[in-house]
Amino acid sequence: MRLFWKLFCSMVTITALACSIGGFVLIDGQFRSGLDAQAELIATENALLRRTLLRQMQFSRGSDQDEAVRLIEDGAISQDRDDLRFCLSDEMGRFLTGSHLNAESDLVASLGDRELGWEVLRSGEHFYLHAAAPVLLDDGMIYLENWREVGSLFSLRQTQYSVFFYVLLGILLVSALAALAVSAWITRPLGQLSEAVREVAGGELSRRVEVRGEDEVGQLSRDFNQMAQQLERHVEGLTDTAHRQEDFLHSFAHETKTPLTAIIGYAELLLSRPARPELVRESAEYIFREGRRLENLSRKLMDIFVLEREGITTRRTEMDAFLEQAAGALRPALEKAGICLEVRADAGTAQIDPDLMESVLLNLMDNARKAVEPGGHILLEGTVVPDGYRVRVTDDGRGISSEDLSRITEPFYMVDKSRARAQGGAGLGLTVCQRIVALHGGILHFESEPGRGTRVSILVRGGERP
Repeated sequence: MRLFWKLFCSMVTITALACSIGGFVLIDGQFRSGLDAQAELIATENALLRRTLLRQMQFSRGSDQDEAVRLIEDGAISQDRDDLRFCLSDEMGRFLTGSHLNAESDLVASLGDRELGWEVLRSGEHFYLHAAAPVLLDDGMIYLENWREVGSLFSLRQTQYSVFFYVLLGILLVSALAALAVSAWITRPLGQLSEAVREVAGGELSRRVEVRGEDEVGQLSRDFNQMAQQLERHVEGLTDTAHRQEDFLHSFAHETKTPLTAIIGYAELLLSRPARPELVRESAEYIFREGRRLENLSRKLMDIFVLEREGITTRRTEMDAFLEQAAGALRPALEKAGICLEVRADAGTAQIDPDLMESVLLNLMDNARKAVEPGGHILLEGTVVPDGYRVRVTDDGRGISSEDLSRITEPFYMVDKSRARAQGGAGLGLTVCQRIVALHGGILHFESEPGRGTRVSILVRGGERP
């Protein structure tokens, strides 16, 4: 059953039960109050009749059953009231004198010696309130019974039930209309949510629903919007990853095809013209250079795969000595190219893997070398900062445009492809650097402006001054 009909049926049923129980309790309470009032009245009449009978018997100086019967038959205790209905009966309940009650009763047999009782009797369509009480005489016990018709009470109750039935029908009709409106009001946002879920399942990840109110339905709407937003972000991430992987494969195929084509071509040239030493030397140099490119490419690809699958082990390292060591490995090549390398390192420590981090610094300084013209300057500096140790590599080279800057860590992406290939680049160095820094829990940040140089910052954990 749909939630709409569940709400509708629940509200109508609760209203019907509440009104029915309330109406029954109210009508039955009024009936019982009227019946109790009549019972009190008939008990009072019975007491007055018995007192009058006993007083008359004292005047007549008789105190036996025959005298009581005579007084009743002579009308000595009727007190000129035609609405009184009473009679005398013996201990066995046999009628002695008075008015006849057109209904059978066992009330007399159930009473004690000094006990007054009453009951409701039905005779056909008539209802009677019947009371009886014992009267002690010299020759035994007799019972004075009186009654009055109370059919009006039962008729009134039946009338009230009939009226209440039609009132209840009207209430149920109004409550059904109200339940329809309330159910529609409550379930409308759920219907919109259901429609939105179907659209999201169909691929419309930008679908959102309107949030109305602060109740559970409103909270559910907010949760759905948050879920849809997260799902859209994740799908966009997966799509972007898939595109990057596709670009990676295309770039990989292209990068390997170029040197392989050159190697195969020069190898064929060597086979076809082995007698020309100059051609053999030139061809061998090309084959060697392209082979080194393939070796460099495969090595860096292996670094990427290994870094993705394996963790690293860090140790506390003195960063000033470490930076001097890393700079020393590249200083001869820089001096040969006419480039000045300056090192400024604060004394401090950081949690790093020295081998991997040295690879990062060598990559960054080598990239700076390729961007700087002879006579240029490269600065390697280390600074202790509140949340770690920061290393910067700054050059005054060609710089990088903002469009290229956002993509330089993508695999195989090269700002100047012809220049990078001529210098043995494969477009994977910064990708490896980014993975290594990420494994350290650090941050790799690039700042550059065309014509004014580039600055690369590395922030690692555990920076401490000695």
